[in-house]
Amino acid sequence: MTPAPTPTASRVLVVEDEDNIAAALEFLLLREGYGHDRVASGAEALPRIRDTRPDLVLLDVMLPEVSGFDICAGIRTDPALAAVKVLMMTARGSALERKRGIEIGADGFISKPFELTDLRAEVRRLLAPTGR
Repeated sequence: MTPAPTPTASRVLVVEDEDNIAAALEFLLLREGYGHDRVASGAEALPRIRDTRPDLVLLDVMLPEVSGFDICAGIRTDPALAAVKVLMMTARGSALERKRGIEIGADGFISKPFELTDLRAEVRRLLAPTGR
């Protein structure tokens, strides 16, 4: 039986424009017992992050309107969002993209397609009390 998120469960925002990937992420988060929400465009991401203050943002790099890099930079320049962890996801997964993501403040980086076990491990690492 799937554990229901508790009021103290970590909250995760999925920022992903591809429905099939978002569905897989939401399935994983539900199974793990995390509260979650989703936005499908870059323009929606920062306002939602500011409104809801999630513990973790699963952030696609390539999004309509605003890139994941710009969103991550926006999170890192807002002191009110200092505690928000960011796990960037990209289909390209080049070393240059990974370096850029880490330089602007991403807490982790995972290449698509990803194995659910790898993603689960990264989410758990980042949401652990000592994550980052």
